[in-house]
Amino acid sequence: MPRTKDVVENLLTLADIKIDGGRPYDITVHNEQFYARVLSQGSLGLGESYLDGWWDCDQLDEFFYRILWARLDEQVKSNKVALTQLALAKFFNLQSRRHSFKVAEVHYNLDNDLYERMLGPSMAYTCGYWLDTDDLNTAQFKKYDLVCRKLGLKRGDRVLELGCGWGGFAAHAAEHYGCELVSVSISSEQIKFAKERYAHLPIEYVHCDYRDRHVYNTENQLFDAVVSIGMCEHVGYKNYGVLIDTVYDQLEDHGLFLLHTIGGNKPAKTCEAWTNKYIFPNGVLPSIQGLAQAFEGKMVMEDWHNFGMDYDTTLMAWHHNFVKHWPVLKERFDERFYRMWCYYLLSCAGMFRARSAQLWQVVLSKNGYPGGYRSVR
Repeated sequence: MPRTKDVVENLLTLADIKIDGGRPYDITVHNEQFYARVLSQGSLGLGESYLDGWWDCDQLDEFFYRILWARLDEQVKSNKVALTQLALAKFFNLQSRRHSFKVAEVHYNLDNDLYERMLGPSMAYTCGYWLDTDDLNTAQFKKYDLVCRKLGLKRGDRVLELGCGWGGFAAHAAEHYGCELVSVSISSEQIKFAKERYAHLPIEYVHCDYRDRHVYNTENQLFDAVVSIGMCEHVGYKNYGVLIDTVYDQLEDHGLFLLHTIGGNKPAKTCEAWTNKYIFPNGVLPSIQGLAQAFEGKMVMEDWHNFGMDYDTTLMAWHHNFVKHWPVLKERFDERFYRMWCYYLLSCAGMFRARSAQLWQVVLSKNGYPGGYRSVR
């Protein structure tokens, strides 16, 4: 039987990565138990051993790009944790109302100052649109403006936003397009921040689940447009139909729905084990198939735009900001958190660089857009 070290070394060779090599994306192993842990626990073992300081890499983003481009994640057998996670997702609705607030408690309510320093003035925690710019804040402005133009927003329009983050899109639509908005979020900290920063704008921020129409739309009024930016990753494959029904029932006949979401290349019931445990509990990336099955026969797909490579650039900018501000942040967070956060941001950057995930903006109408829809870029 080959040694576990030999097995791991041979796998890494497929991605042109060496152990104790001299290139930035090679890894240095500090604990010989690393090899058995990775082979037995897969991505969870790889991530947790990094948090424990068992190995290091100077350029984690490029390491993960090479790992995923070579499809090494498919070479390691599923372990008990991953299989248990998959079974739970199959037999239970892990994104039900009762479970939906968990990700806010673990991740989005973490620390507003941390997010301000990492995300910059826009406070946009979704992919920027890096068309003709190399500045993060400009890229986020362009993303918000792209959404408004795709929806054809105009003064006086009533817009429903499902998943509002820290309020950036709603503020953009109100300030630059004269819209009135109702924006919902499961994060109490996001709602608190948005209400304070944008109190002067015609925006109603509501702390609730997207399914709670009786809370945020008490008069059951229809909206000219509905938008969801970066929320669908938390909806879960069992609930895509519920999301579409929720949108359809609140949208004017002439209105448009824009869905901005990370997308997976194949159907999935859960997300990767390390990310599920440490970053986004019960998250799962929707696939084209999953979304299409939800809206086919209910709504018309007017446009499908993929700019996933821009997420690589966005994540690298966030990581730059996080590292730059770490001297201040480390007063509240320890070194293990630093390793966890860098691992999270850089592994995701590598994922988008390897095209293992995409970023989609999908525009849907209720019955076909009157006169035809012209794609906006």
